[in-house]
Amino acid sequence: MDELSIDQLIGLYDSGQITIEKVVSQYLERIEDLNPKIKAVIEVNPDALEIAQMLDEEMREKGRRSPLYGIPIIIKDNIDTKDKMKTSAGSLALKNHIASKDAFIVKKIRDAGGVIIAKANLSEWANFRGKRSISGWSSRGGQTRNPYVLDRTPCGSSSGSAVAVAANLCVVAVGTETDGSIICPSHTNGIVGLKPTMGLVSRSGIVPISHTQDIAGPMARSVKDCSYLLEALVGVDPADKVTMKQPREVLNYSQALSTNALQNAVIGVGREYFGFSPNVDTILNNAIKKMSELGAKLIDPLEIPLPEGSLGETEVLLTDYYHDLNTYLQSVDPSLGIRSIEDLIKFNKENAEQTMPYFGQEFFELALTKTTYENDEYQKAMEQYETLRRNLFALFDESSLDAIFLPSGSPAWPIDFVNGDCSRGSTSFLAAISGFPAITIPLGYLAGLPVGGTFMGKPFSEQTLLKLSYAFEQAHQVRQPPQFKPTLGIPE
Repeated sequence: MDELSIDQLIGLYDSGQITIEKVVSQYLERIEDLNPKIKAVIEVNPDALEIAQMLDEEMREKGRRSPLYGIPIIIKDNIDTKDKMKTSAGSLALKNHIASKDAFIVKKIRDAGGVIIAKANLSEWANFRGKRSISGWSSRGGQTRNPYVLDRTPCGSSSGSAVAVAANLCVVAVGTETDGSIICPSHTNGIVGLKPTMGLVSRSGIVPISHTQDIAGPMARSVKDCSYLLEALVGVDPADKVTMKQPREVLNYSQALSTNALQNAVIGVGREYFGFSPNVDTILNNAIKKMSELGAKLIDPLEIPLPEGSLGETEVLLTDYYHDLNTYLQSVDPSLGIRSIEDLIKFNKENAEQTMPYFGQEFFELALTKTTYENDEYQKAMEQYETLRRNLFALFDESSLDAIFLPSGSPAWPIDFVNGDCSRGSTSFLAAISGFPAITIPLGYLAGLPVGGTFMGKPFSEQTLLKLSYAFEQAHQVRQPPQFKPTLGIPE
């Protein structure tokens, strides 16, 4: 099943060469074989084969419902499913939590005929529990490993989703992002990841950090597969009022893809964010050259005006966390004894050897000090957020931009259980804080480690971003399956 695309599986299904049950069975066997090494999956769906059998029978009688029909999908373990799988956000505190209903996007996947075969490991509590966290580690699932080099970070928090896709444990996966949690793991694991516009995809039924920034999105090995999954996820959800902002026109992202999309496209280059390393810059510059050869009109460099002073992101996340996570925990079965952040703090202290062997829970504790939105720090941060949005809108309009091109980040750093993550930074905050969409695509490899680049667009310009990414991908196909090297080693 290595590297099979959705279109290839559709062809196999439609020709009768293989059944959905057989495909799902083979992916489950691959999970059983590889997951002990990479810990991308936190739990397998015990009903996956039965679901596949039912879909086979339905397909014989009625045909496929959608391109996602019969496609094996893994979703992040902070997304509610009303089935036999738990929704734990990677935490032992919720190891027995079964959601009372499917998240809106889970229902959308099921309605499309997608087969949710497993839940993905993640950075516990979406990487917002302790200040020295380790991307990809959770007390329930252990340490997710980068399949290219196993002692390197998978980045987080959607680490398991990205690794599962990269290692061919599924065809596509769903991740969530607050700031970089789709973009970074997609980039470091050599896949495509799209962080949608705030309001395009529902968040109801997802364990939250911040209603201001949280969003779910597709992760895939190709741009077209990413577009297929996005089509299934999009929809207006009365339980998430921000989705009322989305255009009423239903877009067919996959059919709009074009190999000529870069011709005359206007792309600004955020060169001030280069500099992760000279070798990364070389890969980025080669990508820019390729875009120019494909007919793109480049504004290089493009100055991106930021508000003066701190954006106040941590203040926003902590304040939202106090309200949003406490609200979600009220949906948890009272018999589990976890109904508030205070309960989580107590649980972690009582089970510290298992839950906090490497880092603490400072963000939980800080959230308890952020009980009201009516404070100067939060209001100032909201003003800074709005200033950034206005600046970006003006930049796109004044320069007639189709997209801004940015580095996605540094290559995967070594996993460090002593000091925690040592990222050299990222550019994901621009899209995260503004609510604008962004997509990362593979550009190349540095010492065997994937390097990605990001296209960021105006709100609800996902179709444009997917078209630009597809045109680049088709002209510059660089994806290489992972080799599961134990370490990079030291050159002689």
